Amino acid sequence: MIAISLRPVERNWRTISFASTLYLCPILDLLVEQIPRKWQPEIRLGLQEALVNAAKHGNNLDPTKTVMVHFSVINDEYWWIISDQGCGFSPPCLPKQDSQGSLPVDESESGRGLCLLRQIFDQIHWNLQGTELRLCKQMNSRSRLPLIP
Repeated sequence: MIAISLRPVERNWRTISFASTLYLCPILDLLVEQIPRKWQPEIRLGLQEALVNAAKHGNNLDPTKTVMVHFSVINDEYWWIISDQGCGFSPPCLPKQDSQGSLPVDESESGRGLCLLRQIFDQIHWNLQGTELRLCKQMNSRSRLPLIP
């Protein structure tokens, strides 16, 4: 089940909540519809990673638990706050990208998604409990070009 509030909850913020699932296409469609077209594939990939982490790792795909997403556009900044009902997690310290800008090679693939988030978004913050992730993408004249053409 998906619950959507497209009316501003607080000052231009909108909310989507859904039962833990990996069927994310309609949710991602809603979350990227206001994004400039050239940025949509990259932002969609990053949001998909964050939502999968919340549903799968946070809520253990428990359909009785929900993932909530608050999102807003403030000036040239696009914000998403993703929260789950899991036990929380402590993000590891990940190495910065190498000089070529490529993702680190990790045979277990653990941490690869977090590295991807750092590549895509300009700001990434977790709450102290590790159950809420805040993502920001700045789109202004000084922004880099999209990673995914």
